[in-house]
Amino acid sequence: MFITLLSLFSFSNTDLPSVKIPYIDKLVHFTFYGIATLLGVLSLKEHFTLKKVKTVIVWYLVVVLVGYGIIIEILQDTITVTRSAEFLDFVANTIGVFIGLFIAKQLFLKERILK
Repeated sequence: MFITLLSLFSFSNTDLPSVKIPYIDKLVHFTFYGIATLLGVLSLKEHFTLKKVKTVIVWYLVVVLVGYGIIIEILQDTITVTRSAEFLDFVANTIGVFIGLFIAKQLFLKERILK
């Protein structure tokens, strides 16, 4: 809910000095969606034990997160005055989801075989 509100409302204070870093918002999108994927996978790992079920549920998580990113971009373009939809935001969101999934698979979803 908090992230949705931050995505749809603009908070700026022109009295404060600021540093302009080009495309920093893309890094923020990438990081948020990567972390959301990692947390989602960790949560799902605790709730589901069968490997086949886990795989299907993780792909549902990917679809939901990518869909959420699309919906937020559409809402920014249609219901806000200070924000607009950006294709590169969507790309950063999607790459973040897939990198987060890759990291989660490497760290949490691999079957550990003892020798």
